[in-house]
Amino acid sequence: MNRRQFLRSAAVAAASGGVFAGCKSAPEPKAVILDGPAFRISLAQWSLHRAIREKKTMTTLDFPVVAKRDYQIEGVEYVNQLFENRRSDTAYLTELKTRCEGEGVTSVLIMCDGDGNLGDPDEAKRRLAITNHHQWADAAKFLGCHSIRVNAYSTGTFEEQQKLAADGLRGLCEYAAKLGLNVIVENHGGFSSNGKWLSGVIRMTGMPNAGTLPDFGNFYDYDRYTGVTEMMPHAKGVSAKSNDFDYDGEETKINYRRMLEIVWRAGYRGWIGVEYEGAVLPEPNGIRATKRLLEKHREELTLRLRAGVEI
Repeated sequence: MNRRQFLRSAAVAAASGGVFAGCKSAPEPKAVILDGPAFRISLAQWSLHRAIREKKTMTTLDFPVVAKRDYQIEGVEYVNQLFENRRSDTAYLTELKTRCEGEGVTSVLIMCDGDGNLGDPDEAKRRLAITNHHQWADAAKFLGCHSIRVNAYSTGTFEEQQKLAADGLRGLCEYAAKLGLNVIVENHGGFSSNGKWLSGVIRMTGMPNAGTLPDFGNFYDYDRYTGVTEMMPHAKGVSAKSNDFDYDGEETKINYRRMLEIVWRAGYRGWIGVEYEGAVLPEPNGIRATKRLLEKHREELTLRLRAGVEI
């Protein structure tokens, strides 16, 4: 049976069923009552970094408007490098929040880079990195985000880096907890692109607001599907990385269907961010191609669940 025949059969079998529900846990798929999408699609600002940095055809203030009007996406994920050094500018943040509210767009998270290593072996530098991230946590709280995304860079052995990163992350989580925010770590190079290492760091923090942001890309000498599986129990966000697409619209190096099955089985029902990073397609085309790919597999996943097919 080909995909089209399968989807048609599944839709017929589900004619009397409900629609997809957002679930907090991971129930048996065939027992799910469906009343909403499997996940919601957001847009990572990095997908437009060339338009902002090089072409200068838009700014962060334009970002939520562009996300909604050009791509029909209702959630945005900011990148601190693209904030034009206005993180503590109340008027700027107020205008950004106003534009989001005017478009019906949700601010999901802020991706934070360049403010020091939370796993620095020098304790003074590690504490400074924690403090440097406070302003981003404050900005995220003001905008209504649920998280800030940070890195867990360190030096030393596998175990030494785990302990150092957990210490720095714990310190930042303690501050973020007072704001009702999560602090989530992306697989972003070094040991953080080792799912076993990163999941161990999260456990070692002992903080309920510490979590992961599994990125479908950013795995180098580590199997991406194993890595995402290991990170998903702690996931408070997911990043759908893309670079290039084949004739059928599939990502050439990442099996999206397999990835989304991993995400579903882990019980995740939150935002998945479109993060197009390729150079073959222009940014707008890459964003739309990634969104279509997520929507296609979300539809297929939904129909499989309606038909009682195990995921």
